[in-house]
Amino acid sequence: MRAGKIKPTLAGLCWLALLLPIQAGAEVGASAPPPDETAGNGVIYPAREIITMDPARPRTEAVLVAGGRIVATGTLDEVRALAGDATSIDRTFADKVIVPGLIEQHVHPVLSALTLTSEIIAIEDWVLPGRTYPATRSREAYMTRLRQVEAGMRDPQAPLVSWGFHHYFHGKLTRADLDAVSTSRPIVIWHRSGHEFILNTAALGLAGVTREQVARTEQAVREQINFEQGHFWERGALEFLSPHILPLIGKPAQLRAGLELSARYLHAAGVTTAAEPGGVSGFYPQQIAVLGNTASPFRFYFIPDGRSLALEHRGADLLAATEGVQNGAQGHTAFLPRQVKLFSDGAIFSQLMQMEDGYLDGHKGEWMMDKEVFNSAFRTYWDAGYQIHIHQNGDGGLERVLDALEENMRRNPRRDHRTTIVHFGFSSPRQIDRIARLGAIVSANPYYTVALANQYSDFGIGPERANDMVRLGDVSRAGVPFSLHSDMPMAPAQPLFLMWAAVNRTTFSGRTAGPAQTLTVEQALRAVTLDAAYSLRLESEVGSIEPGKRANFTVLEDSPFQVSPQSIKDIRVWGTVLEGRVQPVEP
Repeated sequence: MRAGKIKPTLAGLCWLALLLPIQAGAEVGASAPPPDETAGNGVIYPAREIITMDPARPRTEAVLVAGGRIVATGTLDEVRALAGDATSIDRTFADKVIVPGLIEQHVHPVLSALTLTSEIIAIEDWVLPGRTYPATRSREAYMTRLRQVEAGMRDPQAPLVSWGFHHYFHGKLTRADLDAVSTSRPIVIWHRSGHEFILNTAALGLAGVTREQVARTEQAVREQINFEQGHFWERGALEFLSPHILPLIGKPAQLRAGLELSARYLHAAGVTTAAEPGGVSGFYPQQIAVLGNTASPFRFYFIPDGRSLALEHRGADLLAATEGVQNGAQGHTAFLPRQVKLFSDGAIFSQLMQMEDGYLDGHKGEWMMDKEVFNSAFRTYWDAGYQIHIHQNGDGGLERVLDALEENMRRNPRRDHRTTIVHFGFSSPRQIDRIARLGAIVSANPYYTVALANQYSDFGIGPERANDMVRLGDVSRAGVPFSLHSDMPMAPAQPLFLMWAAVNRTTFSGRTAGPAQTLTVEQALRAVTLDAAYSLRLESEVGSIEPGKRANFTVLEDSPFQVSPQSIKDIRVWGTVLEGRVQPVEP
C-alpha cells in the first residue's frame, strides 16, 4: 500500500514525531602532540585503566588534558615528565576505567520526548530518571496494566496516552477493546514502532475524526485506516490523523520536559556525542533550545531529512532547500556538513519492512519513499558529494538501496563516500558482499535481535530469517565498517546496552539468536566509539583517546573486558568528561 505525498511540514524522522506544532597493548613512550602544542596549565587524570581505542597504545594509565583537548597519554610518570611541574594531577578517576566518550550515532530526541513522557506499557523495561516502567509481554498483562493506569487517573476527562503496545506480544487491539476500558475517557495507544495509533470512541470524538472524513480521503490513505477498529498506520493515515490528534499526544511544555528528560538519560548512559539523522526541521528550534545549551553534557549533531525535501524539490533546488534548513544551530548543537538521510522501507516493529521472500502470513510491507523520488534524490545528493544515510529494515528495502548505490558508482565513481545503511534489520550474505564491494558502511540497531527474534520466528518471518537479523558477524568478516545505534525510543539509548546486545544476542527467553552473528567486546566498543565517529565523519575529533582530539571520556566503574559478556549492560557509568569538563552522573 502506498500513500500520496506528504506535506513537507509533516514528513521526517518518524511519523509520530511529526505531530506537534512547528514552534590492550604494551606501553611505549608517552604519546605527545606536535611541538607547537603545549600542555599549559593542564590536568593529568590517572585511572585504573584507560582504554584508548588507539592501535598504537590500546591501554594506558594517564591522560593529560589542556584547553579541552588531549595533549598526551602514557604512564603517570611519562605524562608527568612531559607536562612539567605546573600541571596538576586529579585523582578522581584513580580507581575507575576510562574509555573514549561513548557515541549515540542515531537517536530521536523529539520522538523520545513524547513517548517517554506518556504512560509506557512496552515489551521491555524502561528505566528513566525518576521512574521505571516494567516490561509487559502478554495480552493479559497488557490489558491489566492499561486498566490500572486508567483507574489511577484523577481527572476523569484527561486523555490516556500510552506508548509501547506491540501486537505480536500483546495481541490484536481494537477500538472495542479500548472502549471496554473506558467509554468516557479518550484513550490513545501509540504502537511500539511509532508508526501506528489505535483510538477508542471517545478519543475519535475528541479528535473530531469521523467516518465521513475518512471516506473523503484518497484511496491510498483509506487503505491505511480501519475506522471501525480505530486503527491508523503508516504515512498516509498519520498525515490524515495528525491535525486531529495533536492536543491528545503532547503539548509544548511536555515536549520541553521530555527533551530535558532525554538529555539526562543520554548523560546517565555515558554519551558525549550524539546525532539525529533525519530530524524534522520544524523541531530544530525546540531541540536547540535544550541540547544547544553550553551546559549540556554532550554535543549533538543534526543530519537533514532529505525525504521530505525531495517531495517538493528536485536537482539544484533540492540542494538549496537542504542547505536552507540548516540554520539556528548554536552552542552544543551543529549540523554535519554535506550529510543527509533518505528512507527505503517501513518499520521493523510493525513488520512493514520490505522482505524479498515476503511474509509467512501473506501481508505486504510498505515503502517510505516512492522509487522514482528515492532514486532522483539519491542521484542529486550523490553528485553533490553528500554522505547519504539510508533507513532500511528489510532485505527487499536493502536491495533498492544497493541498486541505487551501484548505479551511481558506475555512473559517477566516488571514493570514501561512506553511504550508510541505517538500522540494517534483514539482509542476505549476497547483499553483504555487495555492501563491501560498493564501499558502503553499516549503522545497525542490535536490539532488534534481542526484542524480536523470538516473536518473529513464530509470526510473519520464520526462525531462519529471524535468528539472522542484524548480521553483524558477517559484516565484520566482510571487512565492512559498522557502528551501533539505538534509534531511541526504538531501543534504549545506552551504548553499553547496545554493546551487550551485539556481543550476546540474547533474546527475552535467554537464548542466543544467530550465534555466528555475535561480536567481540573489542568490536562492540569500537562500534560505539571510533567506528561510530567514522560513520559521522568525526573520527579526527572524537572516538579515541589520542593527542589532539577532544578530551571526551566516559568513566566506568568496571572494564567491559573484565566483566562477563552478560554483565556489560550492568556496568555503572560514573560520569563523563566533555572537552575537559568533569560531569558526574546525578544519583
